[in-house]
Amino acid sequence: MQRSGALFSVRFVSSDVMFALVDVNNFYASCEAVFDISLRNKPLVVLSNNDGCVIARSAEAKALGIQMTEPWHQVRARHPQLIHRSSNYELYADMSARVMTILSAAAPSSECYSIDEIFLDIRNVPDRMQLANTVRSRVREWIGLPVCVGIGCTKTRAKLANRVAKKRPQFGGVFDLEALTPAELSELMREIDVGDVWGVGSRLKARLEVLGIRTALDLRNADSEWIRSHSSVVLQRTAAELRGIACIPLELTAPVRKQLVVSRSFGSEVDRYDALRESVLSYVSRAAEKLRTEGLLARRMQIFIHTNSFRDDRAQYSAEFSLKMPVATDDTLALANAAEYALRRIFREGFLYQKAGTMLSELTPAAQRQHALFVDPTQIERRSRLNATLDKINQLYGRDTVRVAGSGVERTWSMRRSQVSPRYTTRWSDLAVARAR
Repeated sequence: MQRSGALFSVRFVSSDVMFALVDVNNFYASCEAVFDISLRNKPLVVLSNNDGCVIARSAEAKALGIQMTEPWHQVRARHPQLIHRSSNYELYADMSARVMTILSAAAPSSECYSIDEIFLDIRNVPDRMQLANTVRSRVREWIGLPVCVGIGCTKTRAKLANRVAKKRPQFGGVFDLEALTPAELSELMREIDVGDVWGVGSRLKARLEVLGIRTALDLRNADSEWIRSHSSVVLQRTAAELRGIACIPLELTAPVRKQLVVSRSFGSEVDRYDALRESVLSYVSRAAEKLRTEGLLARRMQIFIHTNSFRDDRAQYSAEFSLKMPVATDDTLALANAAEYALRRIFREGFLYQKAGTMLSELTPAAQRQHALFVDPTQIERRSRLNATLDKINQLYGRDTVRVAGSGVERTWSMRRSQVSPRYTTRWSDLAVARAR
């Protein structure tokens, strides 16, 4: 059903729906504690690239008042004994895949919303609480990760229920919003800040508070046309979902990616062309690998470089160069050659570069590949087999086991990760060792 007009445009889905949102608690920090028992129940933070900022915290670290995105040097000055780990994205991605495999099997359809969240369609489940407790205990037993489950008749209400399950220990990690009476539901929503509603960010929260909408209850009860006239159809949809009108269906297939970016800040600043070239070719190789993994081709490439804009005492420079490939491609060597051409056009001597990267755009499915008219088909097939072989070797023996020679060997520019944990689940050399006494 869809109503549309000057002030109203919201698409309703079936009213006979029920969602469970399963979310891993403190995901990055929890992954670290699975394999290192000395980290359990301890204040722990996980740091961003180059160990710059806090991007994840254990419950104990949150209790110390440590905030997300706080610079690590400031946090360390306040809490010198705080345990920290560098980001181990390979471990987190693999642990996420394992969790999602378990959870998606618990319902006929599901949507992986983020690396640590999944929506389950549980409309035909006779005992919602039993299912929620089962998946919670199963993930804990099989993977070692703690999860919370929120149940609601819309995605927004399920997100709200998940927040209650996570913030209020008396519910044991599971909360069913639809089990409340209307009076209990109103009282609960009155206690929840409007900024904690799914989709309401800090800027929108400030604007809503000026308009007198400070709680989830205020937003739920606001007139639909008034919301649209003062904000947007997106917020109008959110308010409808708070009222129990399902407007956001499960996305059973992931939307096609529009662009792909791979970039990093360097562990130490770079002033030589050779070192900058190594980093750019490394990032382009990684981007090409991602294209093949996702079954995509790229027609346009952008290469960008820049210095540290926070260093006012230094000369500043930033540049980018965009070019269009002859045909859409996922070929590592073709993209690397194009990237080197672009970098030569924008590199300038006399600067200390802090970051470089690539953005691939105009992406299309690999199934729609079109070849150039005068290219030898056998050469295309050989290159395709070469890329597939590279991917297979790197999957078996670890990333960059085989790589483009121009991407470097020593890589002195590599991202700084002084406290990175082993990749316990994806590298034979990093497997945990059990010893019996």
